[in-house]
Amino acid sequence: MNTSAADLLLWVAVPYVCLTVFAVGHVWRYRQDQFGWTSRTSQLLEHRWLRWGSPLFHLGAFMVIAGHAVGLAVPASWTEAVGVDEHTYHTTAVWAGSVAGVAMVAGLGMLCARRLLSRRVRLGTDRSDKVLFPLLSATVLLGITATAAHNVFGAGYDYRSTVSVWFRGLFALSPEPGAIAGAPLLFRLHALTACLLFAAWPFTRLVHVWSAPVGYLVRPYVVYRRRAAAGAPRRRGAGTAPGGRRAV
Repeated sequence: MNTSAADLLLWVAVPYVCLTVFAVGHVWRYRQDQFGWTSRTSQLLEHRWLRWGSPLFHLGAFMVIAGHAVGLAVPASWTEAVGVDEHTYHTTAVWAGSVAGVAMVAGLGMLCARRLLSRRVRLGTDRSDKVLFPLLSATVLLGITATAAHNVFGAGYDYRSTVSVWFRGLFALSPEPGAIAGAPLLFRLHALTACLLFAAWPFTRLVHVWSAPVGYLVRPYVVYRRRAAAGAPRRRGAGTAPGGRRAV
């Protein structure tokens, strides 16, 4: 099948450029701005919307990322080999993905509304946030709209035979732009905005994803010592030299 120049540009050149910026940008950000490697929390400025929006968004995001990892990176033959037929996978993916998508959209909506409606939070919004929030919103909304339009209310679309093939081909250094070129428009727009999001990632607050406190799981316990009661005799050696002389 012949591949047009536009398909090569959109589905080969743009993804590789975005992935290169993603990798090099993280190295540059870590070397140049370690103190800015944070989510730049604004909890002190406003916490009522954040209390609900942040957990909903993060929980939905974790579920969506897990679903994308399986759907894009794992071929259908692998899931069938472990006893999960295509109908079962498709049904589970659609409904679990819909729940995760709704949670993510609700949380993101609260966070965006909070940033727009709270003057103190709005004043703390920098240029990277003004790029991140619209781009992230577009990526999320296009993904859940594509799922709803084609797989919830529509006749169904097997993206694992097209979009997933294109995605795996990029990392195998054997890109297949024709695999995604024929996908529905919403899926193509979702893939394109996701590539742009990866390019913007290292220059935004999203870098805090790589700073998860995993070390807390294996760090030693903190040992607390009880403070001596007032008037209690001090043990020998605690500030006193042998013979009753005070240590200097």
